Amino acid sequence: MDLEILNIASDTNNFRKIKKHTHNSKLKNSLCGDEVKIELIIKKEKIVDFGYQGNSCIYCQASASLLSKLSINNKKSRLNKICDDAKSFFDGNINIEKKEKLLLFKKLFHKNNLARKECILLPFKTLKKIVTD
Repeated sequence: MDLEILNIASDTNNFRKIKKHTHNSKLKNSLCGDEVKIELIIKKEKIVDFGYQGNSCIYCQASASLLSKLSINNKKSRLNKICDDAKSFFDGNINIEKKEKLLLFKKLFHKNNLARKECILLPFKTLKKIVTD
């Protein structure tokens, strides 16, 4: 286990419920049982608050933590593209070094973590259900 991934996952500032959320989504990984629920407040197509909860592995928790930070104050359309790019990275179609917003995920989006692809992408898939127009 990489200690840096453990440190990322331990940042739980946005691991919380949003009482008056405007949008939410919940997904479960059928392979391992990870669950993620995302609650957002969206105003004028922009995410102003992001909360996530769930029972999941360290990789999924780290991914959700970073995604929550990236999402706040970003437009739905931009996050939709970021979710697509995350999937494309694991499909081998893009280089993370050429996607500035994905550099935050560099530690997770690594060839050593390919076996944890579904864990890492679960928060992205959950968010994508909300931000897709």
